[in-house]
Amino acid sequence: MEAVVPLRTTFTATATAASTARPRLSFQPLAKKFAISRLIPTGISMTDRARSSLQCPPVRVQQDGSAVISEDTISEEDALKIKEWEVERLQDEIAASQGIRIRRRPPTGPPLHYVGPFEFQVENEGNTPCNILEEIIWYKDKEVSQMKERTPLSALKKAISSAPPARDFLGALRRSYSRTGLPGLIAEVKKASPSRGVLREDFNPVEIAKAYEKGGAACLSVLTDEKYFQGSFENLEAIRNAGVECPLLCKEFVVDAWQIYYARIKGADAILLIAAVLPDLDIMYMTKICKLLGLTALVEVHDEREMDRVLGIDGIELIGINNRDLGTFKVDISNTKNLLEGERGKRIRQEGIIVVGESGLFTPADVAYVQEAGVKAVLVGESLVKQKDPAKGITELFGEDISCKGPSI
Repeated sequence: MEAVVPLRTTFTATATAASTARPRLSFQPLAKKFAISRLIPTGISMTDRARSSLQCPPVRVQQDGSAVISEDTISEEDALKIKEWEVERLQDEIAASQGIRIRRRPPTGPPLHYVGPFEFQVENEGNTPCNILEEIIWYKDKEVSQMKERTPLSALKKAISSAPPARDFLGALRRSYSRTGLPGLIAEVKKASPSRGVLREDFNPVEIAKAYEKGGAACLSVLTDEKYFQGSFENLEAIRNAGVECPLLCKEFVVDAWQIYYARIKGADAILLIAAVLPDLDIMYMTKICKLLGLTALVEVHDEREMDRVLGIDGIELIGINNRDLGTFKVDISNTKNLLEGERGKRIRQEGIIVVGESGLFTPADVAYVQEAGVKAVLVGESLVKQKDPAKGITELFGEDISCKGPSI
């Protein structure tokens, strides 16, 4: 059987024919003129570049090893698919170079008629997600694509004018810290999680949000992922429309700037960006969109490399340190202390960045530990939402009543 390969491409297969695993592809550019592709951010149309692929005719390798130029023509639609696939592979390569472990999509082989300028190697690596976060991201990528078809970005931009005004998320955390001398609380409205299952059966997001506000929370975090956390954007919108004054963080797994606009019209004042998922260019681009829309970006890191990447991006104001290991899901709050020691901590203090401690905070001792390490805010969900009285749970978490003057708005 003949196989289509590029004129300037070599193909090395390490997977056996009997393997059932879908191959993962790695690339090496063959010419400097293609290096500019590495700078293309997510979402750039490749239509013009797709047309250029028609200039390179496909080469067919015959069974005897000889190569012949095919006379087949490539439709513009197929050419576009090829270029989109190339851009995706370039994005994966950029992410890997930055130490990003979460793949944005399952690895796939090249489209029909692929004649690209990249040397690639097929590796025997399956398309099973490496961990729960990767599984969520793969699903989210499909979900967002479907949502964008139903509601294009142009429609969201028109709806922005009628969205409720964005509130000062960062300011609320600063004022709470100044008022209480304790880290500002971002209390999380969360019904379930992949690791813990359903956390609260009698889940009423508005009632829980009001209880958090009554207990002294500076801000609220609202899970909007439906499949894995049983949340929704409707919960976010309902809390905003119920008159809750605490600024709201949209706790979503962002893979596309479209989600930021959608969160804004649903009432969000801040949104989560995960460094383990997003390359530097995406974080830079998305934080600029957040500022344009009046939103605060909470950029979440898990380890030293992610922290260094984020500190290298201009304009970062709020960093969350997640104490949960992405591979094992084990929690260790000493991760917060480790990431805030030495030069990193010094730089964070100099630049006035607020750090949020996340995961594994259940007691006053836990809060005191991360505060001593340098955090000025904490994001807490499980230990509060499971309480019969979430407001009382906040008092137990901090070891004192922090609600004396109500929410810091």
